[in-house]
Amino acid sequence: MDQNAQPAEPGGLINEPNPLSIEYMRGQAYPGSGIDIEQTLPSGTNYNKYIASYNSDGLKIYALLTVPQGEKPKTGWPVIIFNHGYIQPEQYRTTEKYLVYTDAFSRNGYILFKPDYRGHGNSEGKPEGAYYSSAYTVDVLNAVSSVKKYKDADPERIGMWGHSMGGMLTLRSMVVTKDIKAGEIWAGVVASYQDLTNNWHHPDLNPRPFVPSQREQAARGPGRQVLVDKYGSFEANPQFWQSISPIAFVKDISGPVQLQHGTIDDEVPLLFSHKLDEALRRVGKPVELYTYEGDDHNLSNSLSTALKRSVDFFDKYLK
Repeated sequence: MDQNAQPAEPGGLINEPNPLSIEYMRGQAYPGSGIDIEQTLPSGTNYNKYIASYNSDGLKIYALLTVPQGEKPKTGWPVIIFNHGYIQPEQYRTTEKYLVYTDAFSRNGYILFKPDYRGHGNSEGKPEGAYYSSAYTVDVLNAVSSVKKYKDADPERIGMWGHSMGGMLTLRSMVVTKDIKAGEIWAGVVASYQDLTNNWHHPDLNPRPFVPSQREQAARGPGRQVLVDKYGSFEANPQFWQSISPIAFVKDISGPVQLQHGTIDDEVPLLFSHKLDEALRRVGKPVELYTYEGDDHNLSNSLSTALKRSVDFFDKYLK
């Protein structure tokens, strides 16, 4: 263990709180802002579509916003915050990728809000990554606060959908705030940090589809090694690593969870969804896990079935 590592106090508390720790994040404010319409896009089947923006940490963050047409419910439309997976920030565009996914929710009576995390597309800030920085989760929590204020939204009926990296953001958000009434995670990076280190594919054995740019690598920094140097290894200081792992806090999760994962996913191991499913069941929280034999990271072969299950899940808990 590094001689400069911060010692753990009795009970596993860290002398110097880390911004990733769940308790630290619970103590912070995520006020969000008003939502500004930046551009009106061609309408969908039965919904209006916009590029919007909001404020997070003093940064202007862009987002895709869709709003159902027709008569608004008395309390406003239910909302789905949509957390996309890893896309190289320089290649990311608000209106590209996930089009079939977002349409499934938009045309079924939901406001959909898909944040472009900081450093992605036109959003301000640096792309710090989702696992060893709280930055993207902060952007998501500010998105929740912003959409709660939106004139057509029902602030009491907010759900969250996350894919891959976005699954980690969804799980972390759901143990930080009570505002999210239901969470859907596809192929999520949702296991403990020890599992992320020991049971995830190593880049030299299984290259990622997107290689981080120099800008992204600089913003991310060394990540895990910095925490090991400062707080110690998993074995030397398990309390610290537990303090930043959202899976360790699922007894406080804000709502039911549905998990979906393909059995031959070569990006995120199915093991991660099984771990979260087991953790939620141990503490008596409602969870559903659907696995798809022979399907990939995007559930390409089962997309219509998986999307229907997602819509039905949100209909059950948000409508």
